[in-house]
Amino acid sequence: MSFIPGQPVSTVVQRIEIHKLQDGDNVILGFSIGGGIDQDPSQNPFSEDKTDKGIYVTRVSKGGPAEVAGLRMGDRIMQVSDPNRSTIL
Repeated sequence: MSFIPGQPVSTVVQRIEIHKLQDGDNVILGFSIGGGIDQDPSQNPFSEDKTDKGIYVTRVSKGGPAEVAGLRMGDRIMQVSDPNRSTIL
């Protein structure tokens, strides 16, 4: 579930499993993130609480592993599994 500016926000916690793609030495997940403790939280477009230091999905590649798994722009990343496995939460 993603955030739409001007619309009510609801919280849904859902496990998403993304299967990594290998392209030679490159790993393709099909999404980008922003936010975190090293970023200015006032610049976070996905949070009304401008002190929020959460990690948010800022881009999802069309047809990529993240989109196929159900990840959407504006989703907040709550946990990541072992990066050596083939899944991300």
